[in-house]
Amino acid sequence: MSASSSIPRFYRGRRQALQLLGTTALSWVLADHYASAQAKPLVGAPAQLRIGYQKSAVNLVVLKQHGVLEKRLPQTQISWLEFPAGPQLLEALSVGSLDFGLTGDSPPVFAQAAGKDLRYVGAEPPKPESSAILVQSDSPLRTLVDLKGKRIALQKGSSAHYLLVRALDKAGIAWADIQPVYLAPADARAAFERKSVDAWAIWDPYYAATELSIRPRVLSNGEGLTGNNSFYLASRALVEQQPQLIHALFEELTQADQLVQRSRQEAVQLVAAFSGLEANVVSRFIGRRPSSPTSLLSPVMVADQQRVADAFFRLGVIPRQIRVADIVWQPSKV
Repeated sequence: MSASSSIPRFYRGRRQALQLLGTTALSWVLADHYASAQAKPLVGAPAQLRIGYQKSAVNLVVLKQHGVLEKRLPQTQISWLEFPAGPQLLEALSVGSLDFGLTGDSPPVFAQAAGKDLRYVGAEPPKPESSAILVQSDSPLRTLVDLKGKRIALQKGSSAHYLLVRALDKAGIAWADIQPVYLAPADARAAFERKSVDAWAIWDPYYAATELSIRPRVLSNGEGLTGNNSFYLASRALVEQQPQLIHALFEELTQADQLVQRSRQEAVQLVAAFSGLEANVVSRFIGRRPSSPTSLLSPVMVADQQRVADAFFRLGVIPRQIRVADIVWQPSKV
């Protein structure tokens, strides 16, 4: 029997009706918005566009669920592929299975160090409150200093990896003085719940879902440690052959964010309906997400990202030192 079939039919139907109501409401808002925006189909668009996303990629989810890009690019076959975390998404991008996607700060560093052929093309503003180091409510761990010698679950090469690096630096703990347990988010949560690890470094929406279901304590979020930046990356072929498409994507992503800010409850219902997450979980993680328009990388963002790369190199986690600016798209040079 499936998990959904064990839910009483009345409650399952009621939840689906509420999700449909929220989705329909945002559809009306989107229809009005795009009618007034009068976005024109892009001339010279590619035959296909493959986009990678995660459940936390709110702006991409809005575009996907309402076929915005399909309307803007009527001659393009658009494919949407979901990934559990950034490392897996960028692996697909690097082997030619994707053209465009959104990840946190650490995955591009690992990809570049491994010689993967990709480009930073855009970014969203920092989201330091959207990731955290969690411990059980009854855990004896009270401060970051208490992490010394402990087993800590994390996705290797994720934004949570860098959060933990920064947290240990702040506490004066060497990486060699903890026991990292590298697990994908779903496996990490299972390990955390059965208390086979002492702490868990994680990001939204996994953070919000765990926060609301089992009430862990937050040892620290990213405030004062990391900006938890989000980056859009693209294949070199897309950058070289379709720069106008990237600009069009930025326009639509920024418009999607404006809609999320104006119609928060409808956006919550839409993301919940798409992701299968409870609406209160989505509300929690969207609530601590700032307005997130898409822009080119600023010099400050590049410098922040270089600090991420340098930290991983000092730890010997990546095989070579890299210069982030080498793979940052500069449209004026295209």
